Amino acid sequence: MLDEQVLAGLDFEKGDGLMPVITVEAGTGTVLMLAYMNRASLDRTLATGLATYYSRSRKALWVKGETSGHYQHVCSITADCDADTLLLEVVQEGVACHTGAHSCFHHPLYRNDER
Repeated sequence: MLDEQVLAGLDFEKGDGLMPVITVEAGTGTVLMLAYMNRASLDRTLATGLATYYSRSRKALWVKGETSGHYQHVCSITADCDADTLLLEVVQEGVACHTGAHSCFHHPLYRNDER
């Protein structure tokens, strides 16, 4: 079910036509990656059910898994309170990271064991 009102309220202009997208794994909530979408990539994602992002380096749309086979099947898309960031919940085929790691977030920087 698509909420047209939420869709119409998305603010792509805050990021010069791009919106950050946090992608998490369905079922576990594991953060898989951060990427960007423009309106065209969001539209393609909604039409196909496959996560489609905008590559800032290539300046083109890219379907996650198009070359690796590690597709992301979208379960839900949620906008944040400011309508300028999206949260994708996906079923991940294979790994999300181009390094071969399951998640792109695998380099611990800091940990406070007292909490």
